[in-house]
Amino acid sequence: METIGSNQAVLIGRAAGKAQPSHSNHGVTYFIFPLEVERLSGAVDTLNVVCSEETLALCPVLPGQLYQALGEVRSFNNRSGVGSRLVITLFAKTLESAQGPCDNRLELTGVLCKTPNLRRTPLGREICDLLLAVNRRYGRADYLPCITWGALARSCGALEVGDPVCLTGRLQSRTYRKVLGDREEERTAFEISVLTLEPLGE
Repeated sequence: METIGSNQAVLIGRAAGKAQPSHSNHGVTYFIFPLEVERLSGAVDTLNVVCSEETLALCPVLPGQLYQALGEVRSFNNRSGVGSRLVITLFAKTLESAQGPCDNRLELTGVLCKTPNLRRTPLGREICDLLLAVNRRYGRADYLPCITWGALARSCGALEVGDPVCLTGRLQSRTYRKVLGDREEERTAFEISVLTLEPLGE
């Protein structure tokens, strides 16, 4: 990846469905489609890609085909009451056919907006949850859940709200069961698995 700024990501994966209308903004219609990105372990992350109608016209999406999406990681609050409350997508500025292999990389620069939560998994592995605010133009921001492991998790546990950081990692999906009264519902959470993280000076 070339030099990247405060929010840039690239995904290469296989379209898992057709592009469907998502929303309209300032007269522009946007579409969303699922992209399956295989990890080195063989596990597959199913990630949401959003692109404009114009971008889609230049590169129509066909299920089963490989595509490269280059853009920014975005978040929005789902107020429909169905599924996860925080939805994470890749807003694709460019979309094109790809040959593979799968790829999943991002770099973010932002500010911690929640106290880091350092904990241990049932197997004793240290893990730290972070919430990163990444500024967008026009005074908006994306709020992105991040997760770190091991020694990096321990160092992240000492960070404080307001600390600026730069990190690299990958966007991943995770399914879980949500208990709703007398029934359970399967949901999907999206988070950033952090590979490197560097605190930034004032």
